[in-house]
Amino acid sequence: MQIDTRIAVLGGTGKSGRYLVRSLIQQEIQFKLLVRNPDTYTLNNQFGKVVHGNARELETIRLLLKGCDTVISCLGSGIPPSEPTIFSKATQNVLTAMEELGIDRYIVLTGLNVNTPCDQKGMTTKTSTDWMYQNFPVSTKDRQKEYDLLDKSETDWTLVRLPLISLTDEHTEIETSLEDCKGGQISAGALANFLVRQVSDGTYVKKAPFVYDK
Repeated sequence: MQIDTRIAVLGGTGKSGRYLVRSLIQQEIQFKLLVRNPDTYTLNNQFGKVVHGNARELETIRLLLKGCDTVISCLGSGIPPSEPTIFSKATQNVLTAMEELGIDRYIVLTGLNVNTPCDQKGMTTKTSTDWMYQNFPVSTKDRQKEYDLLDKSETDWTLVRLPLISLTDEHTEIETSLEDCKGGQISAGALANFLVRQVSDGTYVKKAPFVYDK
């Protein structure tokens, strides 16, 4: 990875996003971090810069992405919860700003429920997908809309589909698949390292791999 790489991070104050931020700091990678609630989060580090605002605001996303060459989104529902359509709205804003600023690389976290043409989901993954549609229909449909936006875009995107995230620094051995999730969880520490590797690894450009502990 080039020393002058700078990464724009959305969702970096969340449960899994914090592990990504920690990994960026440990690897001395410059980044800018979007913070929705500045009163509840501070960043005292030479490698990171905080941008205050909401991912639903295009001007905020422009400010976040300015000077960066990669975007990583770990957006979740948040605390307090964001609107259930935050995922597609944030990605639409990111794609708009990326085009304006000439940024190509976009890496996004999502759940098992997103479907792609490559899928051959097994019973466990299908059951989890159906459960999400039954219990969280608005946000689940919005996650699918986010994928559709990426798929139609000209960016070098990667959509990382995940099982349950285990909030541990353990650097477990992971596996990937473009068809089905064959593991029940993934370590947040291992996930963070995987995300950082994708910045310069083109294996999954314009693809949506499932990533899970081996």
